[in-house]
Amino acid sequence: MTVLTGARERWVRTGGVELCVAELGDPSQPTVLLVHGYPDSKEVWSEVAARLADHFHVVLYDVRGHGRSTAPQPLRGGFTLEKLTDDFLAVVDAVSPDRPVHLVGHDWGSVQSWEFVTVRRTEGRIASFTSLSGPSLDHFGHWIQRRMKRPTPRRVGQLLGQGAKSWYVYLLHTPVLPELAWRGPLGKTWPRILQRMEKVPAGDYPTSSLPSDAAHGAWLYRDNVRSRLRRPRGDAYAHAPVQLITPLDDAFLSERLYDELELWTPQLTRRTLPAKHWVPRSRPDQLASWITEFVTSVEGGRQEPKATGRYADRFGGQLVLITGAGSGIGRATAYAFAEAGARVVAVDRDADAAARTAEMSRLVGAPDAWAETVDVSDEQAMEKLAEKVATEYGVVDVLVNNAGIGLSGSFLDTTSDDWRKVLDVNLWGVIHGCRLFGRQMADRGQGGHIVNTASAAAYQPSRALPAYSTTKAAVLMLSECLRAELADEGIGVSAICPGFVNTNITSTARFAGVDAEEEARRQKKSARLYGMRNYPPEKVAEAILRGIVTNEAVVPVTPEARGAHLLSRFAPGVLRRIARVKPPV
Repeated sequence: MTVLTGARERWVRTGGVELCVAELGDPSQPTVLLVHGYPDSKEVWSEVAARLADHFHVVLYDVRGHGRSTAPQPLRGGFTLEKLTDDFLAVVDAVSPDRPVHLVGHDWGSVQSWEFVTVRRTEGRIASFTSLSGPSLDHFGHWIQRRMKRPTPRRVGQLLGQGAKSWYVYLLHTPVLPELAWRGPLGKTWPRILQRMEKVPAGDYPTSSLPSDAAHGAWLYRDNVRSRLRRPRGDAYAHAPVQLITPLDDAFLSERLYDELELWTPQLTRRTLPAKHWVPRSRPDQLASWITEFVTSVEGGRQEPKATGRYADRFGGQLVLITGAGSGIGRATAYAFAEAGARVVAVDRDADAAARTAEMSRLVGAPDAWAETVDVSDEQAMEKLAEKVATEYGVVDVLVNNAGIGLSGSFLDTTSDDWRKVLDVNLWGVIHGCRLFGRQMADRGQGGHIVNTASAAAYQPSRALPAYSTTKAAVLMLSECLRAELADEGIGVSAICPGFVNTNITSTARFAGVDAEEEARRQKKSARLYGMRNYPPEKVAEAILRGIVTNEAVVPVTPEARGAHLLSRFAPGVLRRIARVKPPV
């Protein structure tokens, strides 16, 4: 039984087989054709297809021998790339006879789609191609030959690395055993393997046809892999724009396979995703967003991606929420994500400052940017914000809890009210953000990342900053605990620990135990000292994006922060002695 709710089905006869084709959405809209891989059926795309159907005419079909499509007889020789291309053209002629389709392939669906987009007989029938976890066998063959002809240590390492990842290909070429395994114990345990190893959510996927699909699909490898890798085509150039989406944690394919892809694809857009192989099931929101953006750009005659930042291939289209975004590190972080093509929600208690950040974010590259006003210490206000963001913009992919206030002064001079204010913003504000938006990420089940702005003061004691340092130390430990808890949900957590950064927190920081005039003097002097240090917030923003990409737990930013972090681990007594020094304010 299909899990494609509301799909219209038809049958297309080609080359002695009947293909089961499903359609969703408005047929008058551009057609997006989704091709599944091994050992899947078209239902692997159900989550992505449902999201695309609001904008496009979405078509899926069971590859011959899979799902509800019939298998060729005999099986040997029935799964060649030439016959798969015949099937593709028959489906396209049936569902979109007068308009080229936007092709999307995953795994073996991508392998065969590379054939479709590089052979002459399909020219004019494909408007664009999005490739996921499946290289062209021709490109792969040339990749191997180049490394064998000039075997540098690096190239030999790449060959050996991909050879190890391709262990399953060798097994699938053995006679009979793959069929017996899939129709026996492997077919029964495969759903649990996907859930445990690939973080694929439980549900009505895979379908009950899995054992026969996998047994038939072994011939995809037997009919094509060895012959194409030995004699790759020399004219395998893509005749349509290509979007390559690479899961960074793919257990079966190395990123290095695509190093020379520009040689074969004149119009190439690259994306990367921190996910495993089965991204159509584990990351449907991100895939649907990137496919929609790419197809829309091709239809409109625009070239994507418009974002040109260093991390444009990583954060393009993602939804990022930053608190304290009205100035300083928060504003610089919003701009950095905007340059990377992310959608930005700029949150600050200053409505005008948040609006300016959102406006500039749109100008520097954000597809969308919104301003929201909230006091992060107000639990009810944060709950309303989380509900509004989820309803109007979607579930956040990256949360940056950056809002904070400064408080200096001795412990004995710090009043209970002083403690409450700094704890409410610096600690409770982070707790509210992590709890509310972290829950949404976990419930969605598609991963994400939480960044909490701590400080070098989190691990560097100071007689002048007891309250501030306490809150930042708590943020650091909270981040470490969350990182351990949320790892199983695919959600990363990083604590950012800057040192002296030239922001306006120094000019607005409060000083306990002094009158207004003395506080103003100390604020002015602190701001001047930080200005002389002149470490820009843009460098902290860069460290935030880099920390997410590398999934670092603790990210000391400035040289003094990195030095203090090393001392805290290997020579904490030195830091304790430094802590006794009176500050120069």
